Amino acid sequence: MTDLVIRDAVIVTGDAEGRVVEGGVAVSGGRIEAIGEVPDRAQEVVDGRGLVIAAGLVNAHCHAADSLFRGLVENLPLEPWLQTVWKAEGATLNAETCRLGARLGFAELALGGCTGVVDMFWHPEETAKAAAEIGLRVSCGGLFFDPPGMDGRTAADRPGDAEAFFAAHPASDRLIPGVFPHGAYTVGPENLAASREMARAHGALWSTHAAETTTEQATVEGNYGRSVIRHLDALGCLDDRAVLAHCVHCDEEEIAILAGTGAVAVHNPASNLKLASGFARIPEMLRAGVKVALGTDGAISGNDLDMFLALRLAATLHKGVTGDATAVTTAEAWRMATLSGAEAMGLGAVTGSLEVGKAADLVALDATRPHAVPMFDPLTHLVYSASKADVRHVMVGGDWVVRDGALRFDVAETLAGVRELMPRIREAVA
Repeated sequence: MTDLVIRDAVIVTGDAEGRVVEGGVAVSGGRIEAIGEVPDRAQEVVDGRGLVIAAGLVNAHCHAADSLFRGLVENLPLEPWLQTVWKAEGATLNAETCRLGARLGFAELALGGCTGVVDMFWHPEETAKAAAEIGLRVSCGGLFFDPPGMDGRTAADRPGDAEAFFAAHPASDRLIPGVFPHGAYTVGPENLAASREMARAHGALWSTHAAETTTEQATVEGNYGRSVIRHLDALGCLDDRAVLAHCVHCDEEEIAILAGTGAVAVHNPASNLKLASGFARIPEMLRAGVKVALGTDGAISGNDLDMFLALRLAATLHKGVTGDATAVTTAEAWRMATLSGAEAMGLGAVTGSLEVGKAADLVALDATRPHAVPMFDPLTHLVYSASKADVRHVMVGGDWVVRDGALRFDVAETLAGVRELMPRIREAVA
């Protein structure tokens, strides 16, 4: 018998045809069995009247555990901001607090309709545990960072730590191990190239910050005589498993490099706006064929992990910057937030859209509130009107992660632990 049927809903499939279906979704064995017409009987039947059901959002660049420092460092550009951030992290982070922060961040993401995350942070083994506790898919793994790290490790330790993560965490569609060098201004050419070769040897995702600020560009160009994207390309780092966070400062040639190599650019509009990093040339990237996904960055730079906010900014920001109302279409913005993120994780065949045979990774949103009426186009509603407050249910691989607005995981202890940690964090930057 079918495991689950959600009846009488509006379903935004996000498939290649962009179908919107009125009817049901049937789930068996963690996968979508049917869309539209569904079996009459199932182990569980959910009344979908008043719900819009869509693929879960995928956050392609995040530092979930940095939620511990939400609102701590304000009104600074990236470089001095980072110095204060690293001071706070160095004084308070260890394996236990990283897991605490990751649980906090992943809880926020799940409640906001997110089902998958690419996350870069210290103590990635704790990130993996926290994602499993909350119920999200996650890609994380060993960091490369040349200065002494907030985890007490050195550049010499990084390759062994990254290999150990691969050994301890075989790839699955729930945990996708990868290699995460911080950036071309904190990781030298030899270590960047070594990290990329390690990822290739494991067939793994490789993700780094790239071309986020003009200061970063000037630093890398001053050190190596070429811009960040050209530097990464010259080192052989770019291909279709390279996931580059930000890509704010790219010229036409660099956009062509991204398109030609198949590298993914991850747009983080809220973080880029708040840190005054600039406006990524997303419309030009899309027209050139660059794969563009969407992220929140950490809550310390954007103050929340709201993928619906990131989605709306991605859809509207570039219209204002370019003066072109077609700069990013509704469908392009939705794809960035869903299927493109899944593809960046290497899970495009598994999740990112609602199609028969794919995993049942879905979000159900309340469409009965005033801001959802009338609803002439459900996709337009998701991109321009919906918010994380509308999320009623979230499912990952057929498992309820959020039901009736509540997590399956009791976060009370996590919240208490974060509150207890606050005085130490505040003292670190006093």
